[in-house]
Amino acid sequence: MSVKKIPMRMCTACREMKPKKELIRVVKTPENEIKLDLTGKLNGRGAYICKSEECLKKAQKSGALSRAFSCEVKSEIYERLAKELSDAK
Repeated sequence: MSVKKIPMRMCTACREMKPKKELIRVVKTPENEIKLDLTGKLNGRGAYICKSEECLKKAQKSGALSRAFSCEVKSEIYERLAKELSDAK
């Protein structure tokens, strides 16, 4: 019997490899809207981040999401993501 492979993803903020289920996907939709993807199935460009506010702050400070999405991610979007993250817990 073979062991099922666990998909691994890298947090864009802390750069740690973790199982996909331990991370939250942030997605840039085709309409250029950036939001949390709690289902992991939304269409668009995705980037993964740890389920901690520290990693979200680190991503904002380093501009990690801006690089991942090739566009400027404004501070209002980070504030909204932080609120969604705290509501999801």
